[in-house]
Amino acid sequence: MSEQNLAVLLRRRPVGAPVEEDFEIVEQPIPRPGEGQVLVRARYLSLDPYMRGRMSDAKSYAKPVEIGAVMEGQTVGEVVESRHPDFAPGEWVLGGYGWQRYSVVGPERLFKVSPEDAPLSWNLGVLGMPGLTAWVGLQDIGCPKPGEVLVVSAASGAVGQVVGQLGRIAGCRVVGIAGGQEKCRFVREELGFDACLDHRGDLPTQLDAACPEGIDIYWENVGGAVQAAVFPRLRDFGRMVMCGMIAQYNIAPGADAAGAPPGPNLGPVVRKRLRIQGFIVSDTGWQRYPAFRAEMLGHLRAGRMKVREDIVVGLRAAPRAFIGLLEGRNFGKLVVQIDA
Repeated sequence: MSEQNLAVLLRRRPVGAPVEEDFEIVEQPIPRPGEGQVLVRARYLSLDPYMRGRMSDAKSYAKPVEIGAVMEGQTVGEVVESRHPDFAPGEWVLGGYGWQRYSVVGPERLFKVSPEDAPLSWNLGVLGMPGLTAWVGLQDIGCPKPGEVLVVSAASGAVGQVVGQLGRIAGCRVVGIAGGQEKCRFVREELGFDACLDHRGDLPTQLDAACPEGIDIYWENVGGAVQAAVFPRLRDFGRMVMCGMIAQYNIAPGADAAGAPPGPNLGPVVRKRLRIQGFIVSDTGWQRYPAFRAEMLGHLRAGRMKVREDIVVGLRAAPRAFIGLLEGRNFGKLVVQIDA
């Protein structure tokens, strides 16, 4: 192989919101697989909010990316060399690693996929980690029942759009929250939510109109002022699925509380017998991936599940696209097509 491995490294840890100078784009030799490993040439890279946490060295559930190391991320691509009996050159796989063209990975969490099942990029969204996150969190914590009211923040995003559609399939009344009328229109008209509220307006008043009897399940992707508006409207025995807090990811650990978005008064948790639970999909979700994938492919083939992607072309565009993701500029699941 004469080409190089194009890669995006973490140059320095951001203070507040990341900027392009926090990343470094380099060309490196293509890595070689060792015994039991596979060399994958990425076709698409997933960009997700959790990556902001990996750029920080604050204590978390996962190790941070080291300075000078390749940025963490999942890819879907083609096996070009294999030293593992279960994978052969030419096969397509979900599970390549990092913001780079080539990666060497082991068989753990490496799943074969087929472009005949769905577009390859969908394996990073509705059929990948975001979809699995929605499926696991809604099943295990949200526990939706027909007739219940489900509110989903960041409803047009990679996780939110799947959560809402799964809730609709389960028989819930689904209300989304998104930023801007274009996203809200998409959530209502394309994804089939019963309503979608623009958080840039008077969200408490909109929630009262859309959910006059309260909210049974709240899927939290945002935090901050959105969470503060939803929380008082949870009904008795309501469930709050804590998936993400993107509005607060750029706040430095230990920062003055005056600089943080407002949070809810947790006093009603006992009185209303609320369930508030966070989860990390990697804890148990990947063990259930085959069942999840089979169910989601069924929904897609039957037309019960719609998909919207925001595809950025070229790995060199990944840092700017990621910064835009944290600012809410993407519309749908953000994916990088590695090569133009």
